Amino acid sequence: MKQKIYLYLFLFISLIALYQFVSTNNMVKAKNTVIESQAEEMVKMEDSIRALHLNVLDMQYFSLENNDDALAYYDHLKLKSPSLYIADKLLETNESKGDNPLIPYEGMESDFKINKIKVLNHKWILADFSDGKYWGELLIKYELKDDLGVDFSLIDHLLYTRSN
Repeated sequence: MKQKIYLYLFLFISLIALYQFVSTNNMVKAKNTVIESQAEEMVKMEDSIRALHLNVLDMQYFSLENNDDALAYYDHLKLKSPSLYIADKLLETNESKGDNPLIPYEGMESDFKINKIKVLNHKWILADFSDGKYWGELLIKYELKDDLGVDFSLIDHLLYTRSN
């Protein structure tokens, strides 16, 4: 009788061990699959981040902040950020009543005002303008003087036509 109990006990323990082995093996396979898929996603994300980084570098290529030669023109002025200063001065032209004086069009829905500004270098600015419905772009030449005054002159402009 004692031998049968030991035999049944041995069989029972063997089944439990077999169950544990199979269950752990399945769990390890599932975890490895998850880890592999996450590793693939991580590689894709790294590629996306690299592509976005290159895109940002391309977008910053024409920018005063990243142009040391152009910034050298403003070393003597001791401005922390010349491009922000110039953009602020350009936005001040929006404060006049009516259309912005640099925009050669009359607003159709309301007054044309400058919205976005990209200071390209120590001489040129790209600007976007709108009246809320119609919009266009300006190429502006500017000169930052030693007394921190800024003169703006329009080089070229365009107004987009709406096509419905």
